[in-house]
Parts: sequence; C-alpha cells; structure tokens
Amino acid sequence: MSAVFENATLASSLAHSGSYLTTLHNVQSSQPELGLIAQVWASWYVYMNNDILATGLMFFVLHEFMYFFRCLPWAIIDQIPFFRRYKIQPTKIPSAKEQWHCLKSVLLSHFLVEAIPIWTFHPMCQKLGISVSVPFPSLKTMAFQIGLFFILEDTWHYWAHRLFHYGVFYKYIHKQHHRYAAPFGLTAEYAHPVETLSLGFGTVGMPILYVMYTGNLHLFTLCVWITLRLFQAVDSHSGYDFPWSLNKFLPLWAGAAHHDLHHHYFIGNYASSFTWWDFSLDTEAGPEAKAEREERMKKRAELRAKKAA
Repeated sequence: MSAVFENATLASSLAHSGSYLTTLHNVQSSQPELGLIAQVWASWYVYMNNDILATGLMFFVLHEFMYFFRCLPWAIIDQIPFFRRYKIQPTKIPSAKEQWHCLKSVLLSHFLVEAIPIWTFHPMCQKLGISVSVPFPSLKTMAFQIGLFFILEDTWHYWAHRLFHYGVFYKYIHKQHHRYAAPFGLTAEYAHPVETLSLGFGTVGMPILYVMYTGNLHLFTLCVWITLRLFQAVDSHSGYDFPWSLNKFLPLWAGAAHHDLHHHYFIGNYASSFTWWDFSLDTEAGPEAKAEREERMKKRAELRAKKAA
C-alpha cells in the first residue's frame, strides 16, 4: 500500500478502482483537515497504489510541464516587436529554425537522459528517508530548505560551470550549450548529456546531501524547489531584462542580465542564481566588469610603484 498515510489501513479504505476523482472525493470527505493541495497529493498516491510509479510519473510530468510552461511566454514575447526594448541583445531574435532545433534536442535529452533517474527516484527517496506522507511540512520549514538549496546549487553550479570552460571540457562538452550567443528560454536545458547530469546534480544532489545529513525532507518540498529552479534557469536564459525583473529588487540576484553576458562573451558570470561568487572571485563578464578590473589593476600597480620608490 501507499505510504502517503502513516496508517496503511486508511490508505486501503480510501482507494477506489473507478477513478481518481472518486478517490479524491473519498480523501476530502475523510481528511477535511488537510489543505486542498495535500488532498490532491494524497489522492494521487492512494489512487496509483504504487508509490514508485506514482512518484516517477509525477516527477516526469512536473518537469515537462513546468519547463515548457515557463518557456512558452518567452517564445511568444520573441515574436512581439514591442518587447524588443527589453531585449538584452535586441538584434538577435531566435528564428523558428533555431527554436525548432533546440526544442528537438531538449526533448531528446528529457526522454533519453533525464527520464531514467527520474523514474528510479522513489526507491532512493525511501532509502534516504524523503517523506511522501501528508500533512506537508510548514511553510517556514519549506522556505528555509528551498532557500538553502538555492545557495548550495549556486555554489555547485559556479565551480562546475567554471570547470566546463577549461580545455577539453569546453571543446567536447560545454560548447554545445554555447551554440546560441544570444540565449532564449528553451536553451536553458540545451546541453550535452554529461553537462546535463553534472550541473543537474546541483539541483537534485544538494537536497540529497541535505536529507542525508538531517534526515528531514519532504518530496513536496523537492517538487516546489525543482519548479522554482526550472523557472530561474529558463528566465536567466530568456534574453530579456525588464524594469520589474527580480534582479531589480534583489541586488544579489543574477537573472537574465547576468547570464546573457556569459553567452555573449563566452566567459565569466558562471553562477546560476546569485552574483556573489563572480563578484568576489573577479569573474564578472562584460565590458564594464573588464574596465573595472583594469582600473583596479592600474591602481594596484601605481601603489606598488609608490612603495618601491
């Protein structure tokens, strides 16, 4: 039986072979104290009556829906001249051919590279103690964990991404992602399979390390985290910087303005979500950052010359 309820007898009594909606009605009637999302979640696991299949199918559909749902607005915006004023590289609008090539490659990666670990994820959840049961953790707990995952993933992404810009790693792996010097939404997951798995470890691996250390993580929290991470990745590749973009309100948030420079100049701005690694390690991209570096070098040289005199 499903582990969505601690009481296995309860899960068995709520199961209904007819339809998911009937199962949902049963859960809502017997568990009115649960929130709507928790009721929908529990009904899914009870109805499937196979937690491995339920988690695998849910995770795969969640990834596909959230990724393409977030890509769609950017694909539409690319066709509307009004938004050119917000385009970071306004003369480089992706053609239908480029969009189609990218879409085919991303779909191939999703089904041949990412699907296998997604479908085998539930047994790992059981072994690590990632819970699927209801009720869900508190919003405070989820917010703390997701905030921590953003920080940890950003750290992993910075160093792994920076490594992919060296020698053979760039030539044979990361170069594929740089096919488009002016990125657009779909290019967020347009990458070599090795890069997809390596950088993807930051998204899934950090929560795994967290639960191995704390023993406390819920699968629903992981679903919310992955959704937000997908939105961040797609948005950073959108190629647009609006007056209402998040980086205008959160100074340390990277956004499209940060990552677009990386694609434009092929180096620097290696972090995913935040700017602090590139700032503190002097790997910021673009002419302004270059001018600032040269100015700092000039001042240091003048200071050394004064000390030597």
